[in-house]
Amino acid sequence: MERTWLKHYDPGVPHEVEIPEKALPEIFEETVNKFPEHTHLKFMRGSLTYREISALADNFAAVLAKLGLKKGSRVALNLPNCPQFVFCYLGALKAGCVVIPCNPIYTERELEHQLNDSAAELMVTLSRFYPTIRKIKEKTRLRTIISTNIKEYFPGWLKILYTLAMEKKSGDRVTIGDGDHRLPGLLKESAGAPVPEIKVDPGLPACIMYTGGTTGLPKGAVLSHRNLVANAVTIFSWMPDAEEGKEIGLALLPFFHSFGLSTCLNLSLAYCGTMLLIPQFDVKMLLGNIHRNKPTLFPGVPTMYIAIMNHPQVKKYDLTSLRTCISGAASLPLEVQKKFQEITGCRLLEGYGLSETSPVTHINPIYGKRKNGSIGIPIPGTLAKIMDMNDPDLEMKTGELGQLAIKGPQVMQGYLNQPEETAKVLRDGWLLTGDLARMDEDGFFYIVDRQKEMIISGGYNIYPREVEEVLYAHEKILEAAVVGLPDPYRGEIVKAYLVLREGETMTEEEVINYCEQNLARYKVPRQAEFKEDLPKSLVGKVLKRLLLKEELSNQESHDSVG
Repeated sequence: MERTWLKHYDPGVPHEVEIPEKALPEIFEETVNKFPEHTHLKFMRGSLTYREISALADNFAAVLAKLGLKKGSRVALNLPNCPQFVFCYLGALKAGCVVIPCNPIYTERELEHQLNDSAAELMVTLSRFYPTIRKIKEKTRLRTIISTNIKEYFPGWLKILYTLAMEKKSGDRVTIGDGDHRLPGLLKESAGAPVPEIKVDPGLPACIMYTGGTTGLPKGAVLSHRNLVANAVTIFSWMPDAEEGKEIGLALLPFFHSFGLSTCLNLSLAYCGTMLLIPQFDVKMLLGNIHRNKPTLFPGVPTMYIAIMNHPQVKKYDLTSLRTCISGAASLPLEVQKKFQEITGCRLLEGYGLSETSPVTHINPIYGKRKNGSIGIPIPGTLAKIMDMNDPDLEMKTGELGQLAIKGPQVMQGYLNQPEETAKVLRDGWLLTGDLARMDEDGFFYIVDRQKEMIISGGYNIYPREVEEVLYAHEKILEAAVVGLPDPYRGEIVKAYLVLREGETMTEEEVINYCEQNLARYKVPRQAEFKEDLPKSLVGKVLKRLLLKEELSNQESHDSVG
């Protein structure tokens, strides 16, 4: 049975929400016209209004036109949460370009694949990452790299302190190569230049969000302006007491992740809100921001809420401004939910989404009926049902396990350059998520297991095969298998089981160091165990479930002895 938003759960939310047939630049322009002097973002004790961000976005759009980028050109942003990401993102969209958000901690190998697959022509990156991008530039289609510094939008006194500190470390100076530029110089040169007058159709791609997959190589989910606008508008409608121009959102989730891009940046445009930009997770900085700036909305992942409630000085901070916290990207433990709500007095709600759905599809109602352990019900305008895992045309009965399928205006257009992979997951407008789930008699959904073998650590999706391919590339390793082990803080941690080639020796430290050179930090195994052989089926497939079962059994035996 298909389930969409059920009105009786939350009287403040309509059964359907009207999705404006507008692209993101038009939504942004309307917001600027409504609240030009309202603070759009706060960053490191400084702030910028909607009018100021709009002027910077126009300036960057003019920069792109001057550099020869046109409608449909791909612009990569290799930035943390900072003002530059916001106005470069909005400016690129205004110029009709497609944005490719990149994870700044990706290695050369990972970035090279993403840039080549997306055909990105230009990248904006922090100066500290510039040398890495410059190394791979000739291996990609990049024509221009634009370097920017995190301190550029610090208030004056903090900029001076930061400069002095970085000069001591000698880590703040880079030499820009031929054909590349510094962002401040480009903005100054193009100040007052004509802004491209480009009509952006809502059906055109706005963003290519890279996500992992069973192939081990990240796939680019093509998200249109309509997809992103729909997700922002429906999330706003889900918050019945949210008011235009009065909400303050905590933007700690990275914008290069679909969860952060939609529930922080895009959502701020829908409710004309203020964003508190935090470039990296530091629990003391986070608590200070909440205490000082009084945010009302905090989208996050369980590890963030765990860190807050376990901080020894949490009671010294005023967290009462928080009304709603949306937990996603990993399962929310019941005890975490209860304790966090006791400490803050706010509502901590579990939701669900994927990069392929822009990303939010389900959330528990704020004031209506909620069910612990459930991802909630579909957001307005979204349909969901449970299908047979082996037969995607066969719908399961209420309460039965199967594959979660989703249909709605936020569902991606497809995977970039991968028609076969697209055909596997998109059927008549329905997205087959691959996640094992069930629906109860009230229409609440429960995720029983994430995509087979996928590891979720600290809110990040980690696909074992990508880690295994890196391990297999090592000359000493004969076989490798990667699994996720339960972890009370991160949800799961990565463990690698290895069989070495005959006569070779290797230590756990060597394995971890090697992976650090080839994988983003969150993908690197925390543990490595060497075995004589790996358990396999009759056809030669490594039986990871047996490895995990053995690991958990050993842990139980150790705990009982202890």
